Amino acid sequence: MSDPDTAERPSESGANGPADRTVDDGGGGRDIVVPMRLYKTVTVFSTLIAVVSVVVGFVLLDAATLSISFLRRAIVGLFGALGVGVADDVLTAVLALLGLGIIAFGAGVYIVGTRFRARGMGKSQEDSDEEPDNG
Repeated sequence: MSDPDTAERPSESGANGPADRTVDDGGGGRDIVVPMRLYKTVTVFSTLIAVVSVVVGFVLLDAATLSISFLRRAIVGLFGALGVGVADDVLTAVLALLGLGIIAFGAGVYIVGTRFRARGMGKSQEDSDEEPDNG
């Protein structure tokens, strides 16, 4: 008999080959088993998007909190050239919310990216019930 928390369930079959499997890890999340090439692609791009999002988000937070920031001066100059006046408090709030939103987006992309694993990859040592085999 298999435990329903750790049982593998087939996902929808793709047109290019056999169905990949979705594995319930018992912690409420699911791992998606994919071919190694797709796993590498997802890992690289989700990490890249997460890192760039965090950097851009902190640059926007910096522009929100510092009135001498280059980005803030560029935005104020752009609005001035267009003939639009923006209050400092409004600009600060918009930049801060935008920065936090971009950081949260990057974190979400990274979290989704960690749900993928390649065929043959086991669970991490913290999750497995096996005894360590180190001598």
